[in-house]
Amino acid sequence: MTVSDPTFAIDARQAGIARELYEAVREMPLLSPHGHVDPRLLADDEPFPDPARLLIVPDHYVTRMLLSQGIPPSRLGVPRRDGGEVETDPRTIWRLLAENWHLFRGTPSRLWLEQTFRTVFGVETPLRAETADEVYDAIAARLAEPEFRPRALFERFGIEVLATTESPTDDLAQHAKLAADGWGGPGGRVISTFRPDNVVDMDREDWRDEIGKLADISGENTDTYAGYLAALRSRREAFIAAGTTCTDHGHPTARTLSLTPAEAAAVYERGLRGTATAEDAETFRANMLLEFARMSLDDGLVLQIHPGANRDHNRKLYAAHGKDVGGDIPQATEYVHALRPLLDAYGMNPALRVVVYTLDEYTFSRELAPLAGGYPALYLGAPWWFLDTPDAMRRFREAVTDAAGFYNTAGFVDDTRAFCSIPVRHDVARRSDAAYLASLVAQNRLPMDEAAETMADLAYHLPKRIFKLDGAKK
Repeated sequence: MTVSDPTFAIDARQAGIARELYEAVREMPLLSPHGHVDPRLLADDEPFPDPARLLIVPDHYVTRMLLSQGIPPSRLGVPRRDGGEVETDPRTIWRLLAENWHLFRGTPSRLWLEQTFRTVFGVETPLRAETADEVYDAIAARLAEPEFRPRALFERFGIEVLATTESPTDDLAQHAKLAADGWGGPGGRVISTFRPDNVVDMDREDWRDEIGKLADISGENTDTYAGYLAALRSRREAFIAAGTTCTDHGHPTARTLSLTPAEAAAVYERGLRGTATAEDAETFRANMLLEFARMSLDDGLVLQIHPGANRDHNRKLYAAHGKDVGGDIPQATEYVHALRPLLDAYGMNPALRVVVYTLDEYTFSRELAPLAGGYPALYLGAPWWFLDTPDAMRRFREAVTDAAGFYNTAGFVDDTRAFCSIPVRHDVARRSDAAYLASLVAQNRLPMDEAAETMADLAYHLPKRIFKLDGAKK
């Protein structure tokens, strides 16, 4: 990162300490234990497309900001669900971003992109309407070079492990291809994460179709709740054989609930008949989180909970372009009572690892930090999505350290689809943690040697252990 001050510290003494802490971890390998990079990218290792399709079209942070100013995603090349016309000229898309670059002042999107331009592509020219073609051409020229193909960049970025995210109905063909090339499988550089939302969330319009696919790919009869659970266990085994170490659950809430097998079966059968209510859907999701915790105790997978997104709040955007294009909004999320059934059952069992994230930062100090500080099974995930910013990362450390310390947190996860932004995101997280630790050293609240050890743990050792990227099975 080429910046005048390589830290997010303000006080001069603190900045000097932060630089020293940051430099000690700057070259440490990157661990990406949760993200959404398409595994096909690395399996095929084809040259990246043009700069617009690489950096603008798939980035919902970018497209949603422009939408907020009246620029529809179709003008940015985002595909329509109905196959309707969208802009296909990459240079036109790029110029549109450059003409509206002022909209991103002070945002993390601008930070990610500008640092990607500089550190990945070596482009120092500031993006402006008048420099749009110059910046586009410089990046396009880099993309044509062999050193900028996905696997070459993976090596250059210093990524040790990258986890993608797939559903139980995915055949993991891309991961098999990676394994055949020596890139995947247990202990591999590219692994998957098991995310079963498509077969758990009855509110999805395609839930019953996905249950049918689950039956086909697992060979189990999903007409019954018992068969459904057997199918999920079977797919977890397949994911583990492909190198998976974690599950991920993106539920609207953090609610957990212990149903009897008969109660759960009754809700499941209503779902299959198409008569399940919204309350049934929430009850089933809550029950399944507890069920997945039980499965994790059996097979060792780390359980991640990513609650709190009001999915597809912008219904017109969803109708036109589908999921994951910027229409989701954070909502208030409660954890103390929601997680209690799970924690009552398994929270004191250190063999279980549950990593909880939030989009509601007001819960950091009030709920999440005390919970993580009180249950051996529970860890705090990094600020993510709308909170993966320098300011929110600082607020996270200030809010949770009093009650949870550093060692009940799980290190940084980039949670991104934007492959080229991964090193930038990790770099920003390391600078932010260095600045916070430096403030403790400057106040004589932490010796420098302990701050340096903590810095290395946050950057590398904690996520490697907690997400079982060290080869541990249990």
